[in-house]
Amino acid sequence: MAISVFDLFSIGIGPSSSHTVGPMRAARTFAGSVAVGEHAARVRHVRAELYGSLAQTGKGHGSDTAVVLGLLGHTPEGVDVDAVPGLVARTREERRVLLGGPEGPEVDFDPGVDVDFRRKESLPDHPNGMRFVALDEHGSELDAKVYYSVGGGFVVDERAAGADRIKPDDTPLPHPFDTAAELLEICADTGKSISSVMLANEQAFGRTPAQIHDELLEIWTAMRQCVRRGVTTEGSLPGGLKVPRRAHRLYRQLGGQCDGDGLMAPTAPDPDPMRGSDWITLYALAVNEENAAGGRVVTAPTNGAAGIVPAVLHYYLHFSPGAGDEGAVRFLLTAAAIGILFKQNASISGAEVGCQGEVGSASSMAAAGLAEVLGGTPAQVENAAEIAMEHNLGLTCDPIGGLVQVPCIERNALASVKAISAARIALRGDGSHFVSLDKVIKVMRDTGRDMHDKYKETSRGGLAVNVIEC
Repeated sequence: MAISVFDLFSIGIGPSSSHTVGPMRAARTFAGSVAVGEHAARVRHVRAELYGSLAQTGKGHGSDTAVVLGLLGHTPEGVDVDAVPGLVARTREERRVLLGGPEGPEVDFDPGVDVDFRRKESLPDHPNGMRFVALDEHGSELDAKVYYSVGGGFVVDERAAGADRIKPDDTPLPHPFDTAAELLEICADTGKSISSVMLANEQAFGRTPAQIHDELLEIWTAMRQCVRRGVTTEGSLPGGLKVPRRAHRLYRQLGGQCDGDGLMAPTAPDPDPMRGSDWITLYALAVNEENAAGGRVVTAPTNGAAGIVPAVLHYYLHFSPGAGDEGAVRFLLTAAAIGILFKQNASISGAEVGCQGEVGSASSMAAAGLAEVLGGTPAQVENAAEIAMEHNLGLTCDPIGGLVQVPCIERNALASVKAISAARIALRGDGSHFVSLDKVIKVMRDTGRDMHDKYKETSRGGLAVNVIEC
């Protein structure tokens, strides 16, 4: 199985890759298949059933909105985020959709009734299960499909989930690896860095090195633009908790400036030796506040952890001599290599293994990326990734009110600082260390398996039930 860097880093919308992006992609896939299927002329009504974690926290994560947008044919990367409220309001008023887009059949669909949150039921293969149904004029079932949103916006159907696969892709890679040990062996045998190994593998998907470079810079640009929007937007986040945005105020306190391409830059040197940490916090808060508001973000590798890689990349850009776009490309390639290991051997889904799979994986990816662009060897890069993940083991996912706000936003800021510390620790060593990244990934998977379900993005444990919603 092959995973592309652009599978892990994709432009979408908030607040959740598993609960928003995934359901939107699944709904769009279903709508497209029905619109051209053998029953297209007979379909009069569609319904969506959400199960498990999708049902328990789907309201707070905008899963019902995502289903509406997907049935209308919109994509997470292409939908106009400013137009979303109007699209949903019109659908609720008319109680009909054009399946798959303007050319599709018009059918009955009332979001308030036809998105069924089945909170006490689960589907067998993953906590984030959903079932879409097409009905005829008599209410008889014509077609039905089951999908699973397995983290990071990845969606599989029931056949793929049953086979424990992410997506069917047998693209042959020049440097295939399933473990960190195999990746390090490839680097030792070829003399390549981890980013160079990833660049060679990425060309197997049909992109030239120039295309890979340019598309990764588009990802980096989207991250910078997200930070810019986050620090220039005031007010409270949607959803009922009335959580105030803090990035804008922190930005003013730090005295930063926006330049032409949207980067946030520290101005004059500051006598406070910890001021750099404040800037890292700012970058992460800005991204995750945008995500919580349903804005445009980059999965990295998920939306709930979307602030960590951009925050550490901004740190690299503004606090590392000689940093630039070439380094950003190498950073993203290296981070993706680590993300692939987590995706293949454990999980990046909070609903499956808790927040250790989201924030922990992202912190590990960011630590690895930073270690490489600061001159680390492959062994030091692997060590940085291991340190960051080791100290996120056991992290639960218990969002208050089912919203990706508390503790998710601050958690990204702290994990960003942790990633930088992990990279710096690794770079002070020679790459040798007691616990391998492969062992930590296995421990994360096992810990997630042992973790009680109430701590896996259900809002039925932890902070979600011990803090009064105001």
